[in-house]
Amino acid sequence: MDIMKINKFREIIERSEYIVFLGGAGTSTESQIPDFRSSEGLYSKASKYNVPPEEILSIKFFNNQTASFYEYYRENLIYPEAKPNKTHKSLFELERQGKLKMIITQNIDGLHQMAGSCNVTEIHGSLHRNHCQNCGKTFELSYVLNRGEVPLCDECNGIIRPDVIMYGEPLDGELVEKAIAHMKKADLLIIGGTSLLVYPAAGLIRHFFGHDMVIINKTKTKFDPLATMIFNDPIGEVLGSVVNFNE
Repeated sequence: MDIMKINKFREIIERSEYIVFLGGAGTSTESQIPDFRSSEGLYSKASKYNVPPEEILSIKFFNNQTASFYEYYRENLIYPEAKPNKTHKSLFELERQGKLKMIITQNIDGLHQMAGSCNVTEIHGSLHRNHCQNCGKTFELSYVLNRGEVPLCDECNGIIRPDVIMYGEPLDGELVEKAIAHMKKADLLIIGGTSLLVYPAAGLIRHFFGHDMVIINKTKTKFDPLATMIFNDPIGEVLGSVVNFNE
């Protein structure tokens, strides 16, 4: 990795006072959680349901074929043994230093919080939160994993659903407004592990008016021309080289 680029990135961080991080699935691939759109990603895997993952992970499929949804969901989206990697640990250190004010993540795995980060906006929800559609009672992930084909509420026998945004559902308006508010305040926006193809998440960038934007992604994005710096390297390697954190 280019040491001069790393040093320049470190200088940008040092002069920044309000950093916001916008991350996607690539943030967690170094924790052995596959992304979606790469050649090794979830969307490239064959499915026995003969429909694309976007359809399986839709609210319509959940409502009409709940057992099949949960089978796919458990096999492909839940990795209970996953641990935070260098990316999560580096971001926690920046938060600890008072520089990183908000993590805006498209991920549902909860690894940022597991690493210690407190200021996290999960715009696509979290698999660690689940609720009964009938009475509203909340449940931990462990309950969902161990309650048969379709997890049912132990109070009213209603169907439990994960608190994640499925295809066909809008994002939580309050969370989007919160993310926009932080974007507007940021002087440095770090974008990592995302192709920036998914809207409205990618649209948050238009609310950034700060001085520096650093994009860390293995492939090019259409926002590259706007960036101060671009790294086409694993995000954990880049942030791990820039930020000193305790293992």
